[in-house]
Formats: sequence, C-alpha cells, structure tokens
Amino acid sequence: MNIDQKIFIAGSNGMVGSAIKRVLIKKVNDNYYDDEKLLCPNREELNLLDFEAVKSWFSIKKPNTVIVAAAKVGGINANNTKPYEFIYENLVIQNNIIESSRLFGVKKLLFLGSSCIYPKICKQPIKEEYLLENSLEPTNQWYAIAKIAGLKLCEALNREYGLDFISLMPCNLYGVGDSYDLNTSHVIPALINKFYNAKIKNLSKVTCWGTGKPLREFLYVDDLAEACVFCLENLEISDNNAPINSLFKKLSWLNVGSGSEITIKKLSEKIADIIGYKGDVHWDSTMPDGTPRKLLDISKIKSLGWEPKIKLEEGLRLAIDDFERNFYKVNNL
Repeated sequence: MNIDQKIFIAGSNGMVGSAIKRVLIKKVNDNYYDDEKLLCPNREELNLLDFEAVKSWFSIKKPNTVIVAAAKVGGINANNTKPYEFIYENLVIQNNIIESSRLFGVKKLLFLGSSCIYPKICKQPIKEEYLLENSLEPTNQWYAIAKIAGLKLCEALNREYGLDFISLMPCNLYGVGDSYDLNTSHVIPALINKFYNAKIKNLSKVTCWGTGKPLREFLYVDDLAEACVFCLENLEISDNNAPINSLFKKLSWLNVGSGSEITIKKLSEKIADIIGYKGDVHWDSTMPDGTPRKLLDISKIKSLGWEPKIKLEEGLRLAIDDFERNFYKVNNL
C-alpha cells in the first residue's frame, strides 16, 4: 500500500469501518496516504445488496484496495430473532463486494469475520486451524456461516486465481461508534446502557442475561483497525514469511484479539464500578449464555509484529464516554 492506492472501506460509517477510516486519515496527516483516495460511500450512495450497483461503482471508482467491514451485526437476541436476515444479507453483501473486486482487478482485499466462526466447544486458546472441527453455537450460527463462507471465498480466490485476499477474525469488539440498542447490541454496549440508565434513574436492581459464567475476550475497536492496516501493509499470502498452520499450509486468515479473557459477571462488575452504579445485579438464567469460552490464539499475527495496545479498563472508559455523549444525551434531550 502507498499514496497511489485508492482504498474502498465498505461499511465506513459502522463502528469498525469508521475506526479503520480514522487510522488511515492519521496516515494521511503523516503524509502517507491521500485522503481523496479513501473511498467511503454511504448507503444512499452505494447499496451493497445490489450487485449491479456494486459492479457499476467499481467500474467507475476502480479501487486498488478493498476493506470489507460492512455487515449486518448484532447480539444474541438479534441473531435469534432475525436468522434469515443475518445469513442472507451478510452473504449478499460480502459476495457482491468480493466478486466485484475479482472482476475489476483489485490488488488487495481484507475481509473481516468474527471469532464466532469457530465451534461452540473448542480447544482453547482457539487456533485458526480449528475452523470446522465441530458444530457452531446455535444462537449465532446464521452470522457465523455467512462469515465462514466469506473467509472460504477469499481462500478459494487465492488458491485458484492467486489473488491476495486475506481475512481477519476478531474476538468480541467494542468502542466508539458501537450500537447501544438493547434489542440488537452486543454484551458490552448492552451492559453500559443498562447500568448507566439504572444509575440515572436510581434503580435498585439491574437484570442481565444468562448466568454470567461464560468467559469472553474483548478487543477495543481501534486496536482492530490498527491490525487491519498493519496486515494490509505487511501480510501477503505469497510471501515466504506468511503464517502457516500446523500442517505447514499457508493461512489466508488470522485471529485478532487481546489475548486475555474475563467472565461476563466480572465484566458487569467492572462496568458498574466505572459508571458508579451501586444497586444489585440479577442474572436471568432462563436466557442463553452462548458459547462457554472463546479465547483466540493470536500468536500468528503477533509473530508478524502486531500487538493490542488498549487495556480493557481504558477501553471501557472510552466506550462509556462515547455512550454518554453520542447515545444517551442524543436520545434524552
């Protein structure tokens, strides 16, 4: 990648896409990239569900590098209640972008997946080669299957056409620009919303889903954005130093995580403490826990020179500040 590249960020207004855009704009300020060559169309400008529209846009804009951060995302409740939308829309979006990239000669593509692609019951920490070794977590299998398909599509294009299309599989993400809607959000933004509102309204009790026992790994979104740009600059599958699996075959996807985990219960206590909520917490065990544990093995991406920088408590404070400024105050004026 260099200043002559035209970089298309699909999903540039979402949490991940906007973080990647921030990192690239900083590179612009360091005289590394040309911001006029950062292509960030919104939904009105480019409907990613329309293949003909996507093809036409590629033929006109001619990006050299593509980052697929666009996706339909949500937590357990959203996945459970909208299974068709989660599998169909994600398949269509990623297929349209990846196939258009192939047709119009994109030199490098980075596809973003999720750690939910790995089996529900899996050896820990989870290595890249554990993919498809066992069955998926039922509550988010629809999203996971779409992401597995995207990963395999990129792998197949690399194998058949020699295209440098790579994928990153991050753990649970959070941070600035997250969705705090309790009906669709992931665990950290949902807990922030619940505890913040409980403090403001002087509620004596907050109810959280599940048992609180599952272990989860969390990565601040800016760390993922840095990993994306790092891999675009430093990882080529054809290189001799490209990561390999235990069978000595080159990997087209890498895990990205923080390398540490915490129970949902301890996470809730940490968020409540930062917010200053002093009431009781009730755990509704009739609601699903999801996968019992998901800790990624990030040794392969670390061997290339990338490491996470933002610790959980620092990231939570940044996320809580974002919630207060950009969600709570906006919705309670």
